[in-house]
This record gives sequence, structure tokens and C-alpha cells, in this order.
Amino acid sequence: MKSLNLRSMAKGATARVVRLWIFGLAVAGALTTLPAATPAAAHGERSQQAFLRMRTLNWYDVKWSKTELNVNDEMELTGKVHVFSGWPQAVARPGESFLNVGEPGPVLIRKSAFVGEVPVPRTFSMDVGKDYEYKIVLKARRQGRYHVHVQINVKDGGTIVGPGQWITIKGDMKDFTNPVTLLEGSTIDLETYGITWTYIYHFFWMAAATAWILYWFMTKGIIVRYWQVKAGKGRELIGQDEKRIGAITLAAVLLAVLVFYAAANREFPRTLPMQAGLLTGISPIDEPRSTVAVQFKGGSYTVPGRELRIRAKVTNNGKEPIRLGEFTAAGLRFLNPEVFTTRPDFPDYLLADRGLSVSDPNPIAPGETRDLELIVQDARFDIERLSDLAYDTDSQFGGLLFFFGPSGERQRVEIGGPVIPKFQAGAAL
Repeated sequence: MKSLNLRSMAKGATARVVRLWIFGLAVAGALTTLPAATPAAAHGERSQQAFLRMRTLNWYDVKWSKTELNVNDEMELTGKVHVFSGWPQAVARPGESFLNVGEPGPVLIRKSAFVGEVPVPRTFSMDVGKDYEYKIVLKARRQGRYHVHVQINVKDGGTIVGPGQWITIKGDMKDFTNPVTLLEGSTIDLETYGITWTYIYHFFWMAAATAWILYWFMTKGIIVRYWQVKAGKGRELIGQDEKRIGAITLAAVLLAVLVFYAAANREFPRTLPMQAGLLTGISPIDEPRSTVAVQFKGGSYTVPGRELRIRAKVTNNGKEPIRLGEFTAAGLRFLNPEVFTTRPDFPDYLLADRGLSVSDPNPIAPGETRDLELIVQDARFDIERLSDLAYDTDSQFGGLLFFFGPSGERQRVEIGGPVIPKFQAGAAL
């Protein structure tokens, strides 16, 4: 009898050692994978499908007020966005949208955001076919060099990413402050306020969860319990001791929640709930109607040459001659070098300063209608993966054309439609 007890104790001790060894091996494996994490690079928007980037939101006049700043300095990200009239059927409409910034973590904090003159701290509504002006005020927080995008999150449609720019932040993150005035008039630094209690709460509940898991792991282990359940002995796993421990744990958790709630409520008697309403009725850009009419007549995309050809009928209903100077789509700008004699200030990876040509470069006179063939050709079309348009189930492109007159007046016209992919140079349309 004594030898049986000794053998039973030895088996129990061996099982515990094996469980501890497995648990330690799992922890060690998790820790060894942490150094393998690498910093995120830029240009994640290339993973989005071409039709999504070209036929949803067309970004233009995007500006970054600064590209170099120190910690605690502020910058503005401004621009305009056109909600494409031919919004894809497969994507949810922007009835519920959120203006945001794409960055690798909170390297800059968002101080405020506006659409038109309206503050948009939460979701707002946009109408298809309209243009909106936006402004985001950012404050530098973490030193380094980061790629910063404007983006809009559409409910059920996902994130639609706009143009990005490299921003260099100098200084030290430990000097960052984020002063905020509370309801009773006091000012706090939101960067560090309440951080001690944050750690206390997190580590308290992590310790409680760890103790709970270890208790069940050390009693019989996961594998042994699985075998007993498979053998139809699941009811034998929970005895009086386990029920007693469970009841004590439940009571302790409820008591801790009540104590923490009472303490927080006593310290902050006046609070406001998080705002989650939908802002509607935001006015789009009020601009005079364009005097240029463009009718899409057909198009093709030649895969080997990275060339988009667009046939269009252009009518000038204005009072001065016009010339086509720019085609923009998915944040990329393709410029006509005969119109743009100087290079604009824009991220190089998105600017094709010789990417647009026209079959007839002569100005279109007032009252004249002319058939034109527009040729959009640049390696950026392929680098930014817009050439995937040829493989989409709905091979339609979209973008904006910008016409310019001698006075400097700019006319913006939307264009889009189906294109025929060509996989051999020189193939007939």
C-alpha cells in the first residue's frame, strides 16, 4: 500500500514537472519571437485594389504645412476630396465616414479635424458626386521619420487611403506634452495623466487572470482534462474544491469591480459620455459650375507599356481657351509638361511630371468641341499597382481632369468608364 502511494506521488510529481516544462517552453517561444518584429514601412495603400482607389475618393490640392518639425510642434494636413459619381457597387457608400490620419502608431496626435468649417471629431456624412475641403491639425509626439497619409474610413467600406508624405520629427518623445482643460477648469497633461492607475488596473487583472489559469492548469492540466471529457468523465473534473474556488473568485471579481467603480465615480463626479452621433448636413465646396464638358468615348490599358489611353469629346463653354494640364487618380498626379513648366511641390513617388500627353496639344477655343486622345503613361502606374485594373472584374477607371486657361483659372472635370485591357503592344482597341 505504501509503495502504491509512493508510485502515485511520483507520477503526480512527474506530471507537474512536465506541465511546468511545457508552460515554460511556450513562454520562452513567445519571448523569442518578439525581437523578430520589424518596423512597418510605408505605402501600404498599394495593397488596395485599383478600382477602390480610383473610383471612390479622388484627392487633390493635398498639402502638408511642414515636413520637418520638432516634438510638440504642430502641422496642418489640408486638401480637397471628390466623392466619385460612379462609386463602385461593391463598396458601401460614404454615408457614414470618419476623417483620419494614416501613420505608424501615434507618432503625431490629432488635435482637431474639420470638413469645411465644421469640426468633425466623429463620424460625418458625405454625398456622392460632391467635393469637400478638409483640415487636420497634428502635433508631433515621437521622434523619427514617418509616412503620414490622409485617409477616410467608410462604414462597411473600409479605409480609403490618400496621398502620403515623409515627415521628419526631431527631439525627444519624453519632452512631449498634451495639455487639456477639464470641465471644472483645471488643466492636465493627457500624455501622463492617470498612467499610474492604468498600470495598476492592467497588472491587477492580468495577475488575477494568470492565477486563475495557473490554478486550473496545475490541478490536472489541459490534456488530461481533454482525455477525461472524451472518456465521458467530464462531470468528475469539477469537485467541491473547484466549486468553492470558483465561487470565491467570482465574489472577489465582483467586489473589485464595485470598489474600483466607486473610487472612480468619487474622483470624477462630472463626466460626459463618448460622443458617437452622426454629423449630417455638412456643406460641400461651393464652386461655380465647370464650363468644360467631357464625354468619355472609350479607353484601353496596355499592360506591357503601362499606358492608359482615353478617348474623350471635350467642349469648352467658357470665355477663354483651355488646355488639359493634369489627370489625377488614386492620389497620383500625371502632368502635361507643355502646361506645367515647373515641378509642383508634391511627393515624388506620386508625381509623374511628364506622365500625360494629348493627341492635339493646341488650346481648345471658347465654344469649340474637339475629340482628344489622352495618354497616361508612367512607371508609377505600375509601381502603385493601378495596372491591376486590367484584372478587375469591373475594369473601370476613374479620376479628375484639370484644364487651365491663360488667366490661370482651373476647371475640374470628373471622368471615368470601362477600359479594355491589352496584353500586347500595338493591339487594336
